[in-house]
Amino acid sequence: MLAITGASGRLGSQVVSALLKHNLIPPADLVLCTSSDPNASRWSEAKQAGAQVRFADFDDRQSMLKAFAGCAKLLLISTPRIQLDFHDAPPGKGREKHHFAAIDAAREAGISHIYYTSLAFGSQSKAGVMVAHNRTEAYLQSLSGIGYTIIREGIYNETWPLYLGYYKVPDDDRTEVPIAGDGQVSWTAIEDMGLGNALVVADKSEKYNGKTFYLSSTTTYTIQDIAEAVGKARGRDVKVKLVGKEEYVKYYVNDRGMDEGLVRWWASTYDAINDGECNIKDDTLNNLIHGKEAKETVVDKVRQMVA
Repeated sequence: MLAITGASGRLGSQVVSALLKHNLIPPADLVLCTSSDPNASRWSEAKQAGAQVRFADFDDRQSMLKAFAGCAKLLLISTPRIQLDFHDAPPGKGREKHHFAAIDAAREAGISHIYYTSLAFGSQSKAGVMVAHNRTEAYLQSLSGIGYTIIREGIYNETWPLYLGYYKVPDDDRTEVPIAGDGQVSWTAIEDMGLGNALVVADKSEKYNGKTFYLSSTTTYTIQDIAEAVGKARGRDVKVKLVGKEEYVKYYVNDRGMDEGLVRWWASTYDAINDGECNIKDDTLNNLIHGKEAKETVVDKVRQMVA
């Protein structure tokens, strides 16, 4: 059986949907893990198909042991609790502490292979958002007696507002948006990532064992391209203003009232983008889903969200 953490989240729900839609794994072999109510109505369709829904909380080891019981594989979707990373969290104290806990519980529960959803930045990344991922990757790679696959997930199309200066859809009235860097970003439709992940975890061969790869589009747009798409959708020019990191932090903390821990953590993302970390050349996703793509670009998503 396959256990999936975060099964109701943005990526998790797309993976579950693809597994069921394409009959990639028998529903009876799916264990959908949630930290919310396993009896909520959102799970009705999956349960009716034959999947199990079990409670699992990263802060509750026993709940994970129970949730993972009887499973051979785990799709570990990274925790969204980014606040754990703020203020330069030391090793073992950022989001990776949740991932380590899940990995340790999986090993104790008898799981033999873990698929981990990392992020489409580089190894030894300059981005604060990637620190917990790099630490989790290193932890998995250090273990013996358990198989692993590290999947660096593409940048979701719908996350463009975060990169465009925390742009507030639909009522942000800025025509000039300060950001701390720009470069080519491989934006990816989350439906495509859902299908790509589903195909990887359903694969019965050993070709993904011990591998680290990207599941990302290779089509890129800059953040300035995003700003121009926003402007076209709103009928007025919108552009980015490149500033230094300290000016970026000062603007978003003092002028926009944002949390300094969040802003400083996110500011380093632009260093990574400047260095080309998000310009992905890996064709794995394209090869996996060829002919089944969602056909949605980030510009399409901008138009949908701004309209």
